[in-house]
Amino acid sequence: MRIWSLHPKYLDAKGLVALWREALLAKHVLEGKTKGYTLHPQLWRFRRSSEPIASINRYLAVVYDEAVLRGYCFDRNKVDWDFHAPAMSVTTGQMRYETEHLLNKLKQRDPEHYRSLVSLASLDPHPMFSLEEGDIAHWEVVK
Repeated sequence: MRIWSLHPKYLDAKGLVALWREALLAKHVLEGKTKGYTLHPQLWRFRRSSEPIASINRYLAVVYDEAVLRGYCFDRNKVDWDFHAPAMSVTTGQMRYETEHLLNKLKQRDPEHYRSLVSLASLDPHPMFSLEEGDIAHWEVVK
């Protein structure tokens, strides 16, 4: 499971669809609707939120909006649009790590998309995250 801190606008088609599915799975875990993935490290930051389910709905809303911009047909009803999620943050180290991780994936999977991103100085975070100085998140599984 990869719930990117990066803005979903940077993901290729496969990545955006995978993110939607994985974030929906995360939502089910947070709602107690599944027994699998309950200890997955990617869920840590949502669990520590004062409103975990509202936070994952806010996250999904941005992914949904990106899909709509691209003409995809994701199910709007999968998101509870009445969310009031608290602010969350992501560290600069986590963003650098995820940027490198995404570029490595795209280099193999979608070289054209890779070339469109590799020259950017930095990538924006998902809009629900504010950026703060720091290292890679403690929950990240570094490869």
